Amino acid sequence: MKKIGILHGMEISFPDAVIERINSLGLKDIVAERVLIDVVSQSEPTEYAVIIDRISQDVPFYRAYLKNAAISGTAVINNPFWWSADEKFFNNALAVKLGVPVPKTVLLPSFERPADTSENSFRNLHFPLSWDAIFNHIGFPAYMKPHAGGGWKSVYKVNSPEELFQAYHETGQLVMMLQEEIVFEEYYRCYCIGGKYVRIMQYEPRNPHHLRYVTGEGRGENDALIQTIRDYVLKLNHALGYDFNTVEFAVRDGVPYAIDFCNPAPDADVNSVGQENFDWVVETAAQYAVERARAQKPGQDNLTWGTFVRNAAGAPVAAPAAAEKAAEKAPAKPAAKVKAAAKVTEKVEASAKPAAKAAKKATAAKA
Repeated sequence: MKKIGILHGMEISFPDAVIERINSLGLKDIVAERVLIDVVSQSEPTEYAVIIDRISQDVPFYRAYLKNAAISGTAVINNPFWWSADEKFFNNALAVKLGVPVPKTVLLPSFERPADTSENSFRNLHFPLSWDAIFNHIGFPAYMKPHAGGGWKSVYKVNSPEELFQAYHETGQLVMMLQEEIVFEEYYRCYCIGGKYVRIMQYEPRNPHHLRYVTGEGRGENDALIQTIRDYVLKLNHALGYDFNTVEFAVRDGVPYAIDFCNPAPDADVNSVGQENFDWVVETAAQYAVERARAQKPGQDNLTWGTFVRNAAGAPVAAPAAAEKAAEKAPAKPAAKVKAAAKVTEKVEASAKPAAKAAKKATAAKA
């Protein structure tokens, strides 16, 4: 018998409904329950084939438990190793590389120095920052928000440099990012489960929380904008490797800009998302958890790794020098071998281009 566990905190409606739905399927080899944790011993497997994580972002003990469970074979939704490394500024940078439109964004150091650091810890940081260049690039109004985090915490709308500096003084040790405002005509929030199931929902972030999900007639499934949004949702989640995520888009002049796509424990409460969206997310999450339980192999890595990590892990980092030396020493070797060496070099050079571009931009900004 394989167990599917739900790890959650104060949340009630979604976890309980998923457990009930899985158990209502009457499967002889799979059962669902709330995760119960007692002794956590290093490298010891848990009793769960799958764990749906809804709370470890707030509880470090749970995050450590999930990593230990994962290396012993539990399929954790979402991958606790990737989520620990993930943050919004990197996601924006990755979206640019994927060709998904995002607002112009710059990273800002924390206003206060982190604990146990001194002025000497920041000798590599240009001070003061080139604020005029930043303001000219982003424009006003703009949004300042933490580079990692969520729940609309410490988010500021600023209309001028004076307002920005006033807000910046309140951010303490948070690393922030400044982002251009997208004045939108339409807004969408999209569930993505399993990298294949997508639900696109009209959404109004300016409404009170319980009134944000818009009901009524919207664009049809075959509408060109909806198709583009669906493609972008899948592209982002495939690259990030999320099993369960939401992506938000603000549509300006017909172009959907990805605003927020780092939500691996997205709101799924019936009182906020509405009954119709709730029914979809419960049914889809239950079915996907069963899929993962059936595919789970005890003692093996059953996590989802996005294409960004998989491609990086497969890149032969030390190959360029080796390939060049081989070509220099043996120029008369058969053409097939020389071509193979050249292909290796091209692959690694291509993977290094984004880093080189970023370094070039940083140098230009400082100048």
